Amino acid sequence: MFFESDEIYTGPPITDAMIRAAETTLGYTLPADYVRLLFERNGGRPIRRRLATAFPTSWADDHIEIASIKGVGGMWGIDSESGLGSAAMIAEWDYPSIGIVLCDMPSGGHDAVMLDYTDRNYRAQPCVAYVDEDRVAREIAPTFTDFISRLY
Repeated sequence: MFFESDEIYTGPPITDAMIRAAETTLGYTLPADYVRLLFERNGGRPIRRRLATAFPTSWADDHIEIASIKGVGGMWGIDSESGLGSAAMIAEWDYPSIGIVLCDMPSGGHDAVMLDYTDRNYRAQPCVAYVDEDRVAREIAPTFTDFISRLY
């Protein structure tokens, strides 16, 4: 089991049409492994929420922690217009325009984990980046799959 049993941060049942609509709204093709995870459960709080980093962060000297992985649709979705979606978070918190805010963070917006499409074809596999209070994107995983496999 990847997610905790509670359904906080979980969106509505996912459909192919919702994925296509989110990709159109956000202007990016979502990684296939992320989409597969959404079909298992449309976002939520992972059981393992920490990831080791090779650099200190505002959270800790050697790791970050996430609160959830965002899904699609609903209040918490990456495409949400509720103010909690990726575009709204990028605008409100002045994150770099590198892609999609992927995770909710315990800090409530002071830092972020994002799918980073910088220097990539918009259809290519994005890396996963951590954006701290300095608003510099630092790669923390080369792919979404690597990101979730390294959570502890």
